[in-house]
Amino acid sequence: MSKLRQRLSRWVQSRTMPGLTPGPYDITVRKNLRVPMDDGVELLADLIIPEGVGTALPTIVIRGPYGRSGAVAGQARALAREGFPVLFQSCRGTWGSGGVFTPQIDEQRDGVATHRWVRRQPWFTGTVATFGPSYMGFTQWAVAGHLAREEPENAPDALCLLVTMPDFGAITWDNAAFSLRNALGWTQMMDRMIRRDMLPLLLGMVRPDPKLRRGFGTLPLADGDLVATGRRVHWYQDWVRHERLTDEYWTRQSHTASLPDVTAPVYMITGWYDIFLPWQIRNHAQLTAAGRPPRLTIGPWGHSDRAMGATAIAESAAFLREHFAGGPGGRSAPVRAFRTGAQQWHDLPSWPPPGVIGGTWHLHASGRLHPDLPDGGVTSYVYDPDDPTPAVGGPSLEPRQGPSDNAAHEARTDVVVFRGEPLAGPVTVAGTPVARIGFRSSQPSADVFVRICDVHPDGRVMTVGDGIRRIGGVAAAGTDPPAGEDGFREVAVELWPVFHEFGAGHRVSVQVSSGAHPRYARNPGSGDPAATAAATHRATQEISHSPARPSGVELPLWRHP
Repeated sequence: MSKLRQRLSRWVQSRTMPGLTPGPYDITVRKNLRVPMDDGVELLADLIIPEGVGTALPTIVIRGPYGRSGAVAGQARALAREGFPVLFQSCRGTWGSGGVFTPQIDEQRDGVATHRWVRRQPWFTGTVATFGPSYMGFTQWAVAGHLAREEPENAPDALCLLVTMPDFGAITWDNAAFSLRNALGWTQMMDRMIRRDMLPLLLGMVRPDPKLRRGFGTLPLADGDLVATGRRVHWYQDWVRHERLTDEYWTRQSHTASLPDVTAPVYMITGWYDIFLPWQIRNHAQLTAAGRPPRLTIGPWGHSDRAMGATAIAESAAFLREHFAGGPGGRSAPVRAFRTGAQQWHDLPSWPPPGVIGGTWHLHASGRLHPDLPDGGVTSYVYDPDDPTPAVGGPSLEPRQGPSDNAAHEARTDVVVFRGEPLAGPVTVAGTPVARIGFRSSQPSADVFVRICDVHPDGRVMTVGDGIRRIGGVAAAGTDPPAGEDGFREVAVELWPVFHEFGAGHRVSVQVSSGAHPRYARNPGSGDPAATAAATHRATQEISHSPARPSGVELPLWRHP
């Protein structure tokens, strides 16, 4: 690169990643290297080399489907400016790479072939680290445990995992509910990328897309891609037609079971509003239980929050220098977490932090939320899939990803609210709340959606965390809790992990409803296969407040040391 282009590249990086100070090294880019796969297909990659690096830092491998320019390329170049050679490869069937793109399916075999190839190259520095957010994190998980077990000589020597997880089936069918907004929105985006339909792609990133909105409203679900893209998209059809996560379609692309095989050091970064947060927290717990706790950072970010970029680059570079070049650790504790509400960072020895004490806050028929057991009664509401309860905020791939005000939403007749008294002092919830709802529906299938909110003294009702669980239907088969003689069943709903302080004078609020459309596909009520169900059925939903079958939310409460 010329000096002018080097300066321009640094300026672009600092603009796209607020707070980033680009590293000291100039870089050279070798474009369109051809990397052969075992079946003869060639994948294209760019090699980004820092100039004048003395210490042999690891070669970083990034594999993804979103192209080798733009924001992700900015991260690759930022790492190279920190002194790391970076190979940035486009997945099969994307951005000039050969073959057909089928999400998740080919990443293990192609990743294994790529790691073998990298170690044979003259520019290889002797060790390999992997890096990347979202799908680029999935490609890391696809090879890490497999290679550690089968070919340790080719396994990554460190992993830097940003807002990701190793099993995309689990988020696609989240507790048996189809994640429509993410699944169909991502499908439309990738379809346009593959076809290089760039103008609609760019416009869709800055304003609501009318085709996508119509796709969200389409029944049956199997027609959503046709409306949103104008064609059938093979992977979307696979997703909606494989509801059970035990289907071979999903099990062959899940890499959760191989996590304990990973012995390399791991750095993780995520955000409280990220779409993958619950699963990344579970992955952290898996590695911790295996005796290899990762370094973990959880900030006040959503999935594609630009504010996370500078922290991810700085902490990844420091993490890799510490392990491979004897650099300073830079962290006083393995976990660094931002406490929302209090707006404070905390260095913690573990997640959840020590000192968490569980307690159940019960839902009362009066609308009260209190630790005391309820004294009876039933709360009922009607869910109409032709006027589905809308999603208000929540983790997503959309530009706005933080907490939303639920004040107007709580006025809907299909949302019931239970509210605590104003708090005498601050209360912090740290961990994963679990709602246990005594629930009965007039239809064979129903969704239970639970959200915790922070009610501010000025009237704002701000999202803290939520979760969903479907009962009845194909995806829920074998997992439904049994119904009692009265038809009520205890439905456990694991909510989003949180680290939040409710301030003095604030109130804890719990919502119960039966949907959050289009974040999750509406439940037609019939229990028929989701791909083909078209008829809708209104449902009367009931919540039990019996002392024998109480409804409530288990809150992990934390006392600040």
